[in-house]
Formats: sequence, structure tokens, C-alpha cells
Amino acid sequence: MARADNAYSRLVNWLKVLLPLTALAILSTLFLLSRKIDPTQAIPFATVDVDALIREPRINAPNYSGVTEDGTALRLTAESARPDPMNLATVSAVILHARFDTPDGVHTEITADAGSIDGSAGLLVLQGGVSVVSSLGYRVSTDRITAAIDRTRLETDGAVTATGPFGTLAAGQMLLTQASDGSGSYVLVFKGGVKLLYDPKS
Repeated sequence: MARADNAYSRLVNWLKVLLPLTALAILSTLFLLSRKIDPTQAIPFATVDVDALIREPRINAPNYSGVTEDGTALRLTAESARPDPMNLATVSAVILHARFDTPDGVHTEITADAGSIDGSAGLLVLQGGVSVVSSLGYRVSTDRITAAIDRTRLETDGAVTATGPFGTLAAGQMLLTQASDGSGSYVLVFKGGVKLLYDPKS
């Protein structure tokens, strides 16, 4: 019994020496075989101006959807948007795209370089190279347009040029709104010195 105890003790004593030496040899091998670090291959970090983000917080690729009181579906997207620090209900944005789908199946798409949403007034203002395209075949260009976000109403703030099934025209203003006769239909009106070039082939 004493011999077995002595053999076990000798084995434990040898392992106490061998195991640390083995671990040391493995670690040395890892260091010897490891690749050299190339500082030029460091992970690139995005160059972000943190101070600018703090001064002017913004949202990238915002998306807004809703339905007006008369059932028109509205979807608004932009490249980026930022809130007005003086009025948090107002948001300005760049590269806007708005789409209005009325209950009668007509859709109207508007693109603009810039714009803003006033939540308290329920207004969307688009400006800078504004383009309006309707599924009825109308294409309108103007500098600025104001749209309601709680009901269907689009109104230009100035002159427009348009092409459509009738030909081409120039007018002082354009207005798209719901008909007042309760029929649920929508009316597109050009007014203010309208000049029409009728094309029967259109």
C-alpha cells in the first residue's frame, strides 16, 4: 500500500513540473508562429464629425406614412431630415419623395430637392425642382408646392408648366383637391393666366 502511495506521490510531483513546462512551450510556439501586425491593415473607422451631429442632429432615410381624413394614403421619404430646434413640430428634409394614393385609384408622386413638414399646421412644403407626376397622365413642374397631410389638397405657390392628355400648358397656379359636391371625386384645376397648346394626338 505504501508503494502505491509513493508512486502516486511521485506522479503528482512530476506532473507539477511537466504541466507548467508544457504550457510554457505552447505559449512560446504561439508567439513564434503568430503573424506580424501590419498597422496599415487596421480596421478603417468612419470619419464622423461628432460635434456637427451634436449641433445638428438628423435622421437618415426617414419614412412617414399616414391616411388623410378623406381616405388618401400618403407616404413620404427623404434622404435625410432634421428637426427645427426652435420648433420640434417642424422637420426639414432634403431629396423628398411623396406619394398620394386617392380612394378612386389615382396616385400622384412628387419629388423635390428640399422641403419641410409642419406637424402642428398639418402641412408639407416641397421646393426646389418640384416634379409632380399623376397616373392620369399629367406631368407638372414648379418651384414650390404646399400639400396638406390631413386631407387631400395640393397647391402650387407659383407658376407651373404641365403636359397631359390635352397637350401642354402654362399656368399661374395648380390646385388638386376633393370635389365639393360630396361625390368623393377629385378635381385638378389650373388657373391664373392659363396658356394651352392643344395637341389632338396626345
